[in-house]
Amino acid sequence: MTDWYATKQPVIHKEPSTMNDKMYDELEAGEAEVLNSTTVYYPQSHHVKLESYVEQMALDLVDTMVSEQAINIAVASFVNLDRSLQVSTQLGNQLSETFIHQLQKFGYGVVDFKTTNQVAVTGYGDFVFSRDIKQLTGDRIASHVLSGTLLYRVNGVEVNARVIDIESKRVIASSTKLVPTYVIHGSSIES
Repeated sequence: MTDWYATKQPVIHKEPSTMNDKMYDELEAGEAEVLNSTTVYYPQSHHVKLESYVEQMALDLVDTMVSEQAINIAVASFVNLDRSLQVSTQLGNQLSETFIHQLQKFGYGVVDFKTTNQVAVTGYGDFVFSRDIKQLTGDRIASHVLSGTLLYRVNGVEVNARVIDIESKRVIASSTKLVPTYVIHGSSIES
């Protein structure tokens, strides 16, 4: 009679059932490919949205905002950090639109200076926004402006945002965040 625990059991090889099992098996066998420092990770699917990054940045702005009076903030397009500071993209415009929502959600007065004094009714639709300076009010409607710059990196876009007192040009809040390339592409935004 032999002890059951002393008997050598046959080794049963099974196929890894999950990606984690496969990676663990490769690591044990020493077959895992070592990633070098220039490798950039792009997940095949994710649920991260650009709005999540803007919300984090808006929280940073609200946390660092230094102002003694009630303020009205105009939000301008984010521009490429280049020589002219005059080039925006779909990403720069989407960031400004999303910041309008986030600042208003946090209780700040946000003004939309692109709103005209009338509704233009056309065969294509009814419009209240314009970029034609002649259709916009000449009155000063904001005490502060939020804008920022975009700097393109290998693994994403570095977004720098700041709230500026229009009169004194003093920065009263700032935030910076790297938005990964896969988030921008996942949002179908052209940068």
